Amino acid sequence: MLPTTNRIKREKIHERCKNICPPKDTFERTLLHTHDKSRTDLEQVPKIFMKPDFALDDSLTFNSVLPWSHFNTAGGKGNRDAASSKLLQEKLSHYLDIVEVNIAHQISLRSEAFFHAMTSQHELQDYLKKTSQAVKMLRDKIAQIDKVMCEGSLHILRLALTRNNCVKVYNKLKLMATVHQTQPTVQVLLSTSEFVGALDLIATTQEVLQQELQGIHSFRHLGSQLCELEKLIDKMMIAEFSTYSHSDLNRPLEDDCQVLEECVINKVSQTEEIDTDVVVKLADQMRMLNFPQWFDLLKDIFSKFTIFLQRVKATLNIIHSVVLSVLDKNQRTRELEEISQQKNAAKDNSLDTEVAYLIHEGMFISDAFGEGELTPIVVDTTSQRNASPNSEPCSSDSVSEPECTTDSSSSKEHTSSSAIPGGVDIMVSEDMKLTDSELGKLANNIQELLYSASDICHDRAVKFLMSRAKDGFLEKLNSMEFITLSRLMETFILDTEQICGRKSMSLLGALQSQANKFVNRFHEERKTKLSLLLDNERWKQADVPAEFQDLVDSISDGKIALPEKKSGTTEERKPAEVLIVEGQQYAVVGTVLLLIRIILEYCQCVDNIPSVTTDMLTRLSDLLKYFNSRSCQLVLGAGALQVVGLKTITTKNLALSSRCLQLIVHYIPVIRAHFEARLPPKQYSMLRHFDHITKDYHDHIAEISAKLVAIMDSLFDKLLSKYEVKAPVPSACFRNICKQMTKMHEAIFDLLPEEQTQMLFLRINASYKLHLKKQLSHLNVINDGGPQNGLVTADVAFYTGNLQALKGLKDLDLNMAEIWEQKR
Repeated sequence: MLPTTNRIKREKIHERCKNICPPKDTFERTLLHTHDKSRTDLEQVPKIFMKPDFALDDSLTFNSVLPWSHFNTAGGKGNRDAASSKLLQEKLSHYLDIVEVNIAHQISLRSEAFFHAMTSQHELQDYLKKTSQAVKMLRDKIAQIDKVMCEGSLHILRLALTRNNCVKVYNKLKLMATVHQTQPTVQVLLSTSEFVGALDLIATTQEVLQQELQGIHSFRHLGSQLCELEKLIDKMMIAEFSTYSHSDLNRPLEDDCQVLEECVINKVSQTEEIDTDVVVKLADQMRMLNFPQWFDLLKDIFSKFTIFLQRVKATLNIIHSVVLSVLDKNQRTRELEEISQQKNAAKDNSLDTEVAYLIHEGMFISDAFGEGELTPIVVDTTSQRNASPNSEPCSSDSVSEPECTTDSSSSKEHTSSSAIPGGVDIMVSEDMKLTDSELGKLANNIQELLYSASDICHDRAVKFLMSRAKDGFLEKLNSMEFITLSRLMETFILDTEQICGRKSMSLLGALQSQANKFVNRFHEERKTKLSLLLDNERWKQADVPAEFQDLVDSISDGKIALPEKKSGTTEERKPAEVLIVEGQQYAVVGTVLLLIRIILEYCQCVDNIPSVTTDMLTRLSDLLKYFNSRSCQLVLGAGALQVVGLKTITTKNLALSSRCLQLIVHYIPVIRAHFEARLPPKQYSMLRHFDHITKDYHDHIAEISAKLVAIMDSLFDKLLSKYEVKAPVPSACFRNICKQMTKMHEAIFDLLPEEQTQMLFLRINASYKLHLKKQLSHLNVINDGGPQNGLVTADVAFYTGNLQALKGLKDLDLNMAEIWEQKR
């Protein structure tokens, strides 16, 4: 062969070259000598050229290799420098020659290895050519085997596959013809208001476009057109449903009832005080109604709103029940499908994948099937497709796929059939219409519609309420009127909450806003009233009318409530001198009686309007603080002298003021408990206001007691400083002291309880002893049994006898022995 001849020629050339070369020993000696010589020559080359990082762009390297001193021609040394440069060039050339010689020598040393590699390459090429010839022979044999043993069988399979694909194409064309008739069929259905059928057909067609006919160019715009049809149907259904809803919801709420707007018009027209010719606007006419008329109108409106919401709820309940039934039906359908799939899986256990792979040149059939088993399977599959015209065609390119065949006796419980011109019925299962999540969302939206209806009713009621409140009408209502209005609105809010299942906040917010305004006006009116009463109070004991005694009796058990006025009483009860509270007598002024009633009005308002509890607590605290501070200014601060023209603030005024404060302090725990029962736990901290008020009242009462003691202390200082121990006995000083003590007792005994009177006179007696002891010490009178001691003892005995003779002070321990200095 030609390649062998070429190889032989190359070997001969190589042998001839070897013969030319010197013998091995001579060559080795020459090689060793040359190697030593090369090493000696390389040592002449400077080491800088051998560095791995040698680079002339480095200035230091460049200056070392080419010193600038060889190129400097200045100073008249041109000839010498030129010679030096030439010498440098020759030196570098010599270095280059040494390196090139060494490189050539190294290459010559490896020539044997090079020729060996070339020889191996030629041998490899010979082996590859032999392998190629063997592969060609093997292919020829395989081709002969394929032609003799396989070509016929594969041809039969190809024909079966071609027939199957033709059937698929035919079915696909039939499906395309059916889908092509979708739009005309939808138009026909819409003309008869068959919205459900039209939407079902559109959904089925869109699913076919996405699965069976995906990528077909002629149907590229049909999907968007069907979407537009869906939007059109949506608008048509909304319009029809709105028409039905309007006609249903706008029918008379009752047999003789009109719509809401006419309800207001009828109420206004029946009021004789309103001249409809002069007042044209309905809102202005409505504002001319008095409270009973307006309240009846509001009650009527609330009643109509309630009936309206009940009707809306009944309509939405029907829709909601339909949605729930569909959800339940879908659940049953899925359960039946799972059972059917389990049965089919048991039947198909013996039938696996029929064809494994299809390739470009031919087919590889699974070893699980023999040649005789394939044809019946394909024929049976094809016959099933032809025998089931209502089944959905399969779009797979495989020979046979069981999941693509839809049996006419499907395991689905219920399907809807849409007959379309063209001879094919598209079967759509019920659960394909809406998913469970969509149905759940629809159910939630139905509930939201009911919420929206409730919110609209509340918003309309708020507008009606605000329209009447523009001229301050609602703020001018008295307590009973506002309470009646508040209860009506709260009842309506609760009724709508029971109907809709959610509380609407707009009317509740409007009620809270009006309640805040009412509380402000309520408080300002009573604070102003209390201020006027205090400014006109002369701080004299007032008779207690029977109605006020009944008032305090009504809260004797701890429950605060205004008693109902007794109408038609046959006997007139006379006023009492004092107020009896739980067995104790309270002498009071008229202002405090009215204050007690005002306090009960605050508590009653909290019961009637629970939403204002916190505001009422704050304002009642403010009212109690105001009474305490203002009464202190008028009595202790003597402000009543200028305000009401009193000549002086007497001990009786002080004692009466103290007893009034004690009456208020008595009721503070009851008031606190009343508010605590109505406050949410997170607002219990507000109750600390009552603790602060109680402390302020007790401090005020203590200041009044201190003032009474201070009055007598000043009197003792004035009288006893002039006391002289001499006859007659009792002395004029002690007579005057006993007279003043008696006046003090007469002034306070009927006002303060006996125990308070005793405590007060004990403090007064202590002041008396202190001043008497001081005066005796000044006079140098001691307990020595002498004449002066006798006179003082007689005066003290007179003082003690007169004091203990007073009512309620008989058992008072005066302990007068402390007045004497010890005997020197």
